[in-house]
Amino acid sequence: MGYFVTAGFMVSMYIFETYLDMRQHAAHKLPKLPKTLEGVVSQDKFVKARAYSLDKSHFHFIHGAFTIVLEATILLFGVLPWFWKKSGDFLLYTGFNADSEICHTFAFLGGFMIWSQITDLPFSMYSTFVIEARHGFNKVCKPILQTICLFFRDMLKGIGLSIVIGPPIVAAMITIVKLGGPYLAIYLWGFMFVLSIVMMTVYPILIAPLFNKFTPLPEGELRQKIENLASSLKFPLKKLFVVDGSTRSSHSNAYMYGFFKNKRIVLYDTLIQQCKDEEEVVAVIAHELGHWKLSHTMYSFVAVQHIITPLQHLVSFGLNLVSRAFEFQADAFAQKLGYGKSLRAGLVKLQEENLSAMNTDPWYSAYHYSHPPLVERLSAIDESDRKRD
Repeated sequence: MGYFVTAGFMVSMYIFETYLDMRQHAAHKLPKLPKTLEGVVSQDKFVKARAYSLDKSHFHFIHGAFTIVLEATILLFGVLPWFWKKSGDFLLYTGFNADSEICHTFAFLGGFMIWSQITDLPFSMYSTFVIEARHGFNKVCKPILQTICLFFRDMLKGIGLSIVIGPPIVAAMITIVKLGGPYLAIYLWGFMFVLSIVMMTVYPILIAPLFNKFTPLPEGELRQKIENLASSLKFPLKKLFVVDGSTRSSHSNAYMYGFFKNKRIVLYDTLIQQCKDEEEVVAVIAHELGHWKLSHTMYSFVAVQHIITPLQHLVSFGLNLVSRAFEFQADAFAQKLGYGKSLRAGLVKLQEENLSAMNTDPWYSAYHYSHPPLVERLSAIDESDRKRD
């Protein structure tokens, strides 16, 4: 009975989210820019962004339908209990202790990970080698064989990391469940909180360099401007990196990480290449520093992120509302520092170069987007300028 209830909930959520997807798809098909973006975004970029959004939308419908059918089938036909039994049989056949719950769980999760990789591989490859390549984002400028090798190398590295990192975490969680008693929820939350801190520390230092090359931003005017901005805000900047994001994609971004007095800022090389005016890059960094100055990072970190499935969608919706409010506040922070015009130009440039959706459905964006659409961000910046004038 429980499987039918769970499957019913999954299908209901799929129907609801598909309805939102259809609204967004209709928005993608609109032939004109929103009025706020007319004269701001080039017609050529709008046409390319529209085509890219529609391609991704079509692909999402197919992938989503396949996923819900597969997951409902797994639930309704009792595949999970069957797989649990088979993983125990595998342990007996290989001479491991099938009575050990930890070993049994490792075998179960390992087999399920392989199954997930196999079923999702065609979609992942199509997304990377067809959609992203068609629209100019798969930027590995090498023969196709080397491109495919890089794709599978990244995938194997991810699997290897899961094999190394996963077992200790799973073993710890099983032990907590066994010994937690009435305080199980508190112990699990505490464990996940500590694990999040550890991963936030370890990932950028040990894991991210396995996939990308991080080099110090060269001395020059851009570095000086970013360091001066960080110093003026008393941001404890220790290192300033450029990551070779262009080896895989022309998508651009910037982010910061680190605890206490050991902060680092990372710029994608594509961001530097796309923003010809250095002030636009600095304005993007000013926005990110606004998140730090306004304690958005800490608020987001302590938010509840692990919750039972029926409430997860509501909590995610609430967190997205908070996240969008934070983005407006960070934009306003950068604007008060005098980067309003450059931030506006930088946001437009990022929107154009990433071929992000220009037209968005309000219901879809309210439910899915953690960042406000460009139209709303530009309107907020313009409104703030009018109030100051």
